[in-house]
Amino acid sequence: MKNLLLFVVSFLMFLSTYTFEVIAQNDGPSLSVGGAVRYNVILTDYEDGTIDNNDAQFTWDTWRINVNAENKGVKLNFEYRFYPTFNTHFVKQGWIGYDFNEKNNIQIGVTQVPFGNLQYNSHNWWFQGPYYVGLEDDHDMGIKYTHTADKWDLMAAYFFQPEPAGPAGGSGSFGFGGSGRYSYDIVPDGNQTNYERNQLNLRGTRTFEIDNGTVNVGASGQVGQIWNQVLDETTSRYALAVHTDINYGNWNFKGQFTNYGMDAQDDNGKSVDFVNMGAYASPYAVATEMNMYSAGLSYSYDVDWGPITNLNFYNDYTYFQKNIDGFNDAHQHVLGFLLSAGDVYTYFDIARGNNHPWLTESFGQGLGQGLNDARWNTRFNINIGYYF
Repeated sequence: MKNLLLFVVSFLMFLSTYTFEVIAQNDGPSLSVGGAVRYNVILTDYEDGTIDNNDAQFTWDTWRINVNAENKGVKLNFEYRFYPTFNTHFVKQGWIGYDFNEKNNIQIGVTQVPFGNLQYNSHNWWFQGPYYVGLEDDHDMGIKYTHTADKWDLMAAYFFQPEPAGPAGGSGSFGFGGSGRYSYDIVPDGNQTNYERNQLNLRGTRTFEIDNGTVNVGASGQVGQIWNQVLDETTSRYALAVHTDINYGNWNFKGQFTNYGMDAQDDNGKSVDFVNMGAYASPYAVATEMNMYSAGLSYSYDVDWGPITNLNFYNDYTYFQKNIDGFNDAHQHVLGFLLSAGDVYTYFDIARGNNHPWLTESFGQGLGQGLNDARWNTRFNINIGYYF
């Protein structure tokens, strides 16, 4: 594994120093600072089977700071988020990049993992199912190279570790462990002091022109290690995906099949059929083997209603098929629309699911063993965001 990692890093550095034609820098240094403030309105129908207006919530979802800078072709992209409801804050992304030319780019730091449909595999505020096992809009610490030629996009990356973790539950857990983070990663909990290390990613897509639209198809692969701190031993993990992103007029379809497996162990050296994954300061159990089938359809409709300029209707679904005897499958279905009005973007979502860790009174349960008679729970969610 070490020789493979050295080869990949050497290859990426070779690409970065090869005789690319450097883009002429006609402009001076640039700096932009922005961010967002978002709120949530929540109404739930969970296991108790009652809808009580007194249980409805109007919460402050998040606020964030974004910084983008460029000087002589060297770029900085940084985003830091604060989540008052979860009593945590953390880096979402923070990378230094360089465009060698219009076709070749390199990023170093906390950057998005090139896996599956990018930037998102979803249309809604909730994401699709792969997000909840760390396989959608994931960000890790490493180096990524992107090559775009004609209608091909090729990406290769090496990640030494996940992104740094912020505090969880009010206590600091800075480093690459802990569940104070934006994207789900394996975190230490209970008798599993496991961490993600040494991850390799390859992703390729091809875009086809069609009448009134485009069809993008691709495949992604990921391999990495799971390091147990107590045993000081590493085991392996992998993930594979095939994906498509189709635009036809005002319609968009995103489809993805994902398969992953993890050879994990606890602190006693015993093989386990679940790992602990964490984000937003709270870890939960996730099955070590799973297939995920996700599909989402959206329709964008322009309007002229005062400040409102667009309505984007969507229907996203994911089926979690756990490949472990005795484990129960899970579902996620989100129906809703996005309303755009100037710099304000508002998601109206009806999210339903069973054995889903976020759609239950018992937060965090569902993606491990799950229940064989899990109830379909519902959450009506309005997310209001001002982006500047």
